[in-house]
Amino acid sequence: MAFLAERPPESFDASLHGPIVGGRSSDRRMADALRLLALDVLSAAHVGDSDIPLNMADALSLLWTRFLKFDAADPHWADRDRFVLSTPHGSALLYGLLHLSGHSGMTLDHLKRFRSRQAPTAGYPEFGAHPAIEATTGPAGLGLAQAVGMALGERLLAARFGRSLVDHRVWVLASAEELMEGVSHEAVGLAGQLRLEKLTLIYNQPMPEDGPAEDGVAYMAAEDTLRRFSAQGWAVQRADAQDTQEVAAALSFAIRAKKPTVIALRSLLGLGMRGLAASEIRAQLGWTAPPFYIPEDVRTRWSVAGARGATPRRAWLKRIARHPYRAEFERVISGRLPETLHETIAQIKSAIASERPRLATGRASLKMVEALSSGLPELITGAAGGDGVQTQPVGVSVIGAGNFTGRFLRYGVREHAMAATMNGMALHGGLIPSGSSQLAFSDYLRPALRLACLMRQRMIHVMTHDGVGVVEDGPTHRAVEQLAALRAMPGLHVFRPADAMETAEAWDLALRRTDGPSVLVLGHQTRAALRTDYAENRLLRGGYVLAEAEGARAATLIATGSEVTVAMAVRALLHEEGILTAVVSLPCWELFAQADAAYRRSVLGGAPRFGIEAAGGFGWERWLGEDGFFIGFSGFGPSSQCNDLFEDYGMTPEAIAAVVRKRLVGIGAVVG
Repeated sequence: MAFLAERPPESFDASLHGPIVGGRSSDRRMADALRLLALDVLSAAHVGDSDIPLNMADALSLLWTRFLKFDAADPHWADRDRFVLSTPHGSALLYGLLHLSGHSGMTLDHLKRFRSRQAPTAGYPEFGAHPAIEATTGPAGLGLAQAVGMALGERLLAARFGRSLVDHRVWVLASAEELMEGVSHEAVGLAGQLRLEKLTLIYNQPMPEDGPAEDGVAYMAAEDTLRRFSAQGWAVQRADAQDTQEVAAALSFAIRAKKPTVIALRSLLGLGMRGLAASEIRAQLGWTAPPFYIPEDVRTRWSVAGARGATPRRAWLKRIARHPYRAEFERVISGRLPETLHETIAQIKSAIASERPRLATGRASLKMVEALSSGLPELITGAAGGDGVQTQPVGVSVIGAGNFTGRFLRYGVREHAMAATMNGMALHGGLIPSGSSQLAFSDYLRPALRLACLMRQRMIHVMTHDGVGVVEDGPTHRAVEQLAALRAMPGLHVFRPADAMETAEAWDLALRRTDGPSVLVLGHQTRAALRTDYAENRLLRGGYVLAEAEGARAATLIATGSEVTVAMAVRALLHEEGILTAVVSLPCWELFAQADAAYRRSVLGGAPRFGIEAAGGFGWERWLGEDGFFIGFSGFGPSSQCNDLFEDYGMTPEAIAAVVRKRLVGIGAVVG
């Protein structure tokens, strides 16, 4: 339920939106100090693009000194505004803003060591390098898309806890070129559809002096970008980037708008000073101070700007101290799971053990979400693609424009924006996002998922239609190489559970993981329950012996997902012939690799190993060893029925048993 605000919201606090000191001249000196500091950073490193620092310094100085709600003394303040630098070429500008506004941990020495080892001033902004860097935003368009998730996170938490605790904005600076990226189109459409009114995009719309000579500018000049934003449900504004009165009016408009707002700031490329040396730019700006020197009067004004959020932050701290839901708010913001979650999952696993349901793992996952939802209110699920209605958990309402009390989001056919939005929600704090799509389409969302790994953010991607033979739409929809591609991504945990019990255990581990994302790779094939034991989470070490040989092993069958059931059938056939075989379920390679070597040896054993997976075999050699053999798919396969495809590729129990027998005979492990 939503909690009513105990006092008017702060988003229009006069102390935050009035002038600081002086007039236009002092504003310009503050902007020039920022502009030239950023240029000094680039010049010292002999690298970087100066257009964004030259063009956007005035607007960002105005934003940070009069509009942005923050307190440099506490960059973790939960109700601060979020500022996302989407255009990576402006990173020196961001570092200059953090230094001038008084954020600790961003010194002049750090700025002088731009792009150096062990400095927070990376070439592109990196989350975690400094507490006030809100997101890693290197790939074009992903900063904007992640900002959409932050703005959605603000709306969802405000609907739950009320505006006395949650009432802030998300500001994002992008380049014109970024708006050509497909993910920006997806994210802009989603933000407009949801009417995320606390989101403001500022983008640099440069106009070259002698016509559109550069590709990016030329393409943007050929598009009516603002008309596109308007058609996608955004409020639009234009302003001269160097006219602070126009920029201030546009920013004020954005605060009042009931839609997400885009502000196009027009200016000459590099203020008409491209190619000039730093000393020449200083002379044109009338700036006599040497590099990396900030005049005391300007530094004082910037310090005042950095501290002006202290009063609203203290007022917020007083409100939360007496708020009846303080403990719950602090729990979700800190990322701590409910103390009752362990008991809930234990009950779910107990029911699975007693009922032994025949379920596809995709269906088991949906039931898991339904069981968790009431006791885990921070879990926000959703789906991309055309099957959003089918994957909506029963009893979980839909998030929509003006309705942020829901917990399920229909992203539309926007896999990339879904993943980036999930990143933004996780970065915002207070939410655990989960999104669903088909495994073959994980390629669409891979760039955003990669950033989630880099930023070590907790989220759960649910990938269905997990094998080559699970759909009959033909080879375009068959996931052949995607499992290997996901397993190759550093920091990602990939789970491919075999039955309902393993699905519950995968969800348990994914929810408890706080240092990165997880992917659950699930099927639509109905499978029998394989286990009745539930006291221990057997996925904790990534893999385990599901069925041991009834004597010394002649072979070890290692499988994942639906193929574990196939492996069990193969084991039964081989045992009838006296070939004693063990079955290993290996749902999470990453956790298995982290387990101690002795445990891995005890699971894999010394007998010849056979890997069974309805996908390509890339990477399997890691677990199979020199005498091992992989049984799977070597191509995409023709358009055909599922059973026909498995027969064609030798994936039936009888065919696999024959391969195992022949292989063992060939290496002298079995006589006859």
